[in-house]
Amino acid sequence: MREGAVSKHVTRFFMYAFLILVSFISVFPLYWAFISSCNNTQQILGGRMIPSTHLIENLRNLFAQQDVLNAMKNSFATTILQTALSLAVSSIAGYGFEIYHDKWKDGVMGILMLAMMVPFVAVLVPLFQMFSKAGLLNTWVGFFLPSLATPFLIMYFRNSARTFPKDTIEAARIDGLNEFQIFVRMFVPMMKPTYAAAATITFMNAWNSYLWPKVIMQTNNATTMPMLVSNLMGGYVIDYGVVMAGVTICSLPTIIIFFCLQKSFTNAVAGAVK
Repeated sequence: MREGAVSKHVTRFFMYAFLILVSFISVFPLYWAFISSCNNTQQILGGRMIPSTHLIENLRNLFAQQDVLNAMKNSFATTILQTALSLAVSSIAGYGFEIYHDKWKDGVMGILMLAMMVPFVAVLVPLFQMFSKAGLLNTWVGFFLPSLATPFLIMYFRNSARTFPKDTIEAARIDGLNEFQIFVRMFVPMMKPTYAAAATITFMNAWNSYLWPKVIMQTNNATTMPMLVSNLMGGYVIDYGVVMAGVTICSLPTIIIFFCLQKSFTNAVAGAVK
């Protein structure tokens, strides 16, 4: 009995040690970015791991070199709108694929699953040519259209719809609700953790998106925060303190969103949808 208890404590010790190590590795880049935003270039290149007194100077130089407020406004506007549109379209599609599925819809879903295996870079050039011929360059329609419905989100909502009780749908139809009312009044409220998890993923992907906005939006007025941070690395002499200040500002919204929705996110990912 004593040996079993000792073995249990040793196992628990190594488990917690492993979790602490993984947590440290995960959090360290954020810590390093914040610390570096408080240091100058020489201190950063020298490996200084404690904050200095250059944060205000780095922020002042950042706002002097780049239009940070405009980039933040663009990022928030595009990210919030893209998240809302993606959730609406993908949830309706996933719900429809599961509740009203047949062999033809299953075939389309299979094609969407295959599309998940194709990297976005592989379709970037033909997508740009198609949007260019359609006159959608430097337009918000061209910006949002490729991300309105992603195969991952559709699959995610379809899997969540499998937990939606079919008896409830039949009872609602008998009570006189149409299909859209069933979706809005019953499916959406029951799947709040699923929507929270999907919103977290979509928000982070949309906020950190760089390649497609850089390609489709070719004016300085449409600069987003990832594009702004990239611009800071374009000079002959790079001020790493300013760069890391930009990285820190760019990272804050996604960190805040994740911590606000982390409980719903973990519940949905774990399958705890009630």
